[in-house]
Amino acid sequence: MATLTLISHSILVLSLLFTFADAGSIGINYGRVANDLPSPSKVVELLKSQGIDRVKLYDTDSGVLTALANSNISVVVALPNELLSSVAADQSFADNWVQANISQYYPNTKIEAIAVGNEVFVDPKNTTKFLVPAMKNIQTSLAKNNLNSSIKLSSPVALSALQSSYPSSSGSFKTELIEPVIKPMLDFLRQTGSYLMVNAYPFFAYVDNSNSISLEYALFKTNPGTVDSGNGLRYTSLFDAQLDAVFAAMNALGYNDVKVVVSETGWPSKGDEKETGASQANAAAYNGNLVRRVLTGGGTPLRPQDPLNVYLFALFNENQKTGPTSERNYGLFYPTEEKVYDIPLTTAELNGDQSTMANGSKAQVAPAPAGEVSSSSVGQTWCVANVNAGEEKLQTALDYACGEGGADCRPIQEGATCYSPNTLEAHASYAFNSYYQKKTRGAGSCDFGGAAYVVTQPPMRVPYRLLNWKDEGEFGYLVKVQY
Repeated sequence: MATLTLISHSILVLSLLFTFADAGSIGINYGRVANDLPSPSKVVELLKSQGIDRVKLYDTDSGVLTALANSNISVVVALPNELLSSVAADQSFADNWVQANISQYYPNTKIEAIAVGNEVFVDPKNTTKFLVPAMKNIQTSLAKNNLNSSIKLSSPVALSALQSSYPSSSGSFKTELIEPVIKPMLDFLRQTGSYLMVNAYPFFAYVDNSNSISLEYALFKTNPGTVDSGNGLRYTSLFDAQLDAVFAAMNALGYNDVKVVVSETGWPSKGDEKETGASQANAAAYNGNLVRRVLTGGGTPLRPQDPLNVYLFALFNENQKTGPTSERNYGLFYPTEEKVYDIPLTTAELNGDQSTMANGSKAQVAPAPAGEVSSSSVGQTWCVANVNAGEEKLQTALDYACGEGGADCRPIQEGATCYSPNTLEAHASYAFNSYYQKKTRGAGSCDFGGAAYVVTQPPMRVPYRLLNWKDEGEFGYLVKVQY
């Protein structure tokens, strides 16, 4: 093993404090295509009990908006596709809609954005040409009510708007959409300081290509990843690859300054026979790992500094949705308010006492057998050595991590607690993970020129649960790592 250069406690801590990546946000889609859901007031209490403070609706239902008043829950409402032509053609229609559906509820109901239409480009009624004019008229109506600086406008776009998405660097929008609607919409978003809403479902891509896409890659699980031949970036999750295809398409048109919010993503807990991968275990893995991915900060490989803001789909299983079985089984909760599966949804659950849920009750988590990890660590990520990189590259990366990189490598020096096994791979994994955790698991901090990659299950001899901060006089530091 290379000689290690140790840095002082104070420098290490200051480095840690100044490199925290901005965390993203988790919200949830509250659909109501069902006849057995709890009342809106009960739903609001459920959201609050779970620590969920962002919700996205598919309409402007009066009962729901009234129930959300004074809840401190941020709300995205929707103008349905069937109203686009009327709003686009008549400013007075837009004015009346805003008055009836927005201004009478705001600010008691914390409306932060309006989704103008939903996946308009695949609407069989061909409403695409009305989208941008409708957005502009709604913006004018908001301005008349002095709400244009408080409420953003956007429109959720399906990944089917892309002409190319693989590899991510080749991402491009469909040619027939670019001039008529994509560029005008992105211009509008830029001018108003808004963001593009994107509906991204790795599940669909996996079902259609399960012979070539690994389940681990789709679920943020342990996998070596793949290197994009166009940009040289390594991808270890299909979600990141899909988003970066959208970013590449935007960059190609000169809109790299427009932000993106993932307005829908999820994984079904049940499906038809042909819906490969639809299960409770996989839904819990996808959503649990995604929550960890979002709340621990950082962005995608192409936009590592942009935090991820995501709305999970969906709050409930909706029994009146049509289509395959999966369509009725995306919910995190049954209509009885019982959880379909248990995943953390807040930073407190991830980084605090992970056995305490947002409503104050204790989660029932059985102790993990020796060498395994309890379910309370679902969603955590670690950085490990890529043995395929070769000894020379691993050694160079190890030297950097323990030296200039500032990883705490004292435990892997001879005679220390984690010295054994005395192998390059084991020591490199320890050092890489130390560096990665100190960089708050930021995107790009686990690569080392291809010598490392991110995993979502803790390997042996690598720290597997990063606990809370402890205030120790002048400096704060991460107080405990369990092995």
